[in-house]
Amino acid sequence: MAEAAQQRTVATAFAPPPPLWKHFTPDNLKKLEEVKKEASTGEDGKPRRKDWTPTELRSLDLPPELQLLVPPAIPTSGHYSVFGELQSLSTALPSLQDQGITQLYPSTAAETDRQALSEPSRPLNHAYYLLKISKSLLLNFLEFVGILSVSPEQFESKVEDLRNLFINAHHLLNLYRPHQARESLIMMMEEQLSRTRDEIQQMDKLKAEITSVLERLEADGLAAQSSAQETDEESKKKSASDEKAIEEARLLWDLLDGRIEG
Repeated sequence: MAEAAQQRTVATAFAPPPPLWKHFTPDNLKKLEEVKKEASTGEDGKPRRKDWTPTELRSLDLPPELQLLVPPAIPTSGHYSVFGELQSLSTALPSLQDQGITQLYPSTAAETDRQALSEPSRPLNHAYYLLKISKSLLLNFLEFVGILSVSPEQFESKVEDLRNLFINAHHLLNLYRPHQARESLIMMMEEQLSRTRDEIQQMDKLKAEITSVLERLEADGLAAQSSAQETDEESKKKSASDEKAIEEARLLWDLLDGRIEG
């Protein structure tokens, strides 16, 4: 009963969190921080490190209620269960033969011609076999409809044929996943490069505008300075001429005063 209940819990669409979540309390988190602080404190009383990896935390002598707060090691092999379905940690795509399914297309192009086995194998034309499988799906679906209209009790064999065709088509598409991931990465990098180039062009354009404004301001400043210098020189000349006229007028008045007194 317990195993059946656990299996239902794992396979449910909205599975509850694992029981260890109850240990993630503020008190336990505080205790874990204190343990890390004590372990990282040197003889001089100063902390020597701040970051702890899960492996290093597991090496510490932690109480049982704190051990569940440390993330487990990342598995590198084996299987895991997702909603009751067993999944492999390996990223390699399993073959149809390993899954007990009849493969409807050759693994290599050389297998299409048994007389050419001595020649190097050529890449498989996936598009050609996907088209053939698509046509077979349409034909088998028409046959399936015909069977249902004549003798519905004989549907199982045709449903199995349709299932096998769909699985083969899906497997062929999955063979393109690495190529799709590589092309998607190339596209993302090209977009990033294009965006960076656009930003550089905008920065160069803004730099040119700022440089033009600064050059115009510098020219206006030089022109204003030159005008000010010319104004100063003119004012100095005018002042000199005014002083000369005043001096001449003073001399004239002095002469007139001398004559009058004489």
